Amino acid sequence: MAEIRVNGVSLHYEVRGDGPGVVLVHGSWCDADCWARVLPGLAESTTVVAYDRRGHSRSEDLLTQGSVFEDAADLAGLIHGLGLAPAFVCGDSYGGLVTLRLAAARPDLLRGIAVHEPPASGVLLTDPDLRPIGTAFADRISAVRELLEQAESAAAAELYVDSLAFGPGAWEQLPAPVRHTYVRNAPTFLDELRDPDALDLDLTGLTRFTEPALLTQSEDSAPVFGEVLDQIDLALPKAERHLFTGGGHAPHLSQPEEWVRVILPRALV
Repeated sequence: MAEIRVNGVSLHYEVRGDGPGVVLVHGSWCDADCWARVLPGLAESTTVVAYDRRGHSRSEDLLTQGSVFEDAADLAGLIHGLGLAPAFVCGDSYGGLVTLRLAAARPDLLRGIAVHEPPASGVLLTDPDLRPIGTAFADRISAVRELLEQAESAAAAELYVDSLAFGPGAWEQLPAPVRHTYVRNAPTFLDELRDPDALDLDLTGLTRFTEPALLTQSEDSAPVFGEVLDQIDLALPKAERHLFTGGGHAPHLSQPEEWVRVILPRALV
């Protein structure tokens, strides 16, 4: 466990193993601990870093409105500060959005990326055929946001898990420490929702990212994620797809051995 100061903020991180640099970017509500089940497999042949994004758990919270651009700048600073460039970066959910933002802005820092189900619903709103899917997703998010605005963190976390991330009844199946982390980090999700750029992407910028990009989804996840990945796939010159069977919105948690089998060969290239 360690801390590094980058882009004006102190970030908590953990590093394991030896070899090519790999950085793991967690999604909303959680923290670096969500990668615990895949760290050992990656550390056998890579230098793997997991960190808490700004405002989450053990990293510094500047108590100001954040943005996805700040998150991408933090990731860039982490890669540079730890001497990992060019790194292979894996992003889950909102962490995938951060990863894609960095790919568009600083491709020189990356030798490849893997993103799982980034919630970039904004890319669907310009297409009349896809707009209803993006709008329905935004409506479900609005219900979570309303609870967060009322400081109902526990209720918001449960609604998010059951209606957006994992499916009905999933909240009660999460271990108590994970539920605690979600409730503790609830304000960071509201912060993301207040960022007008959070759920959008620079698809034009992604056309200039010429390194390998793995786009993954699970067959039992919400259809919106597949539609988003289709748009990202069209933009990236070297994209490939992988479908997890029954992996849900977090296959690194539900199927860690398969996740490592899929990711590791690409992280070593």
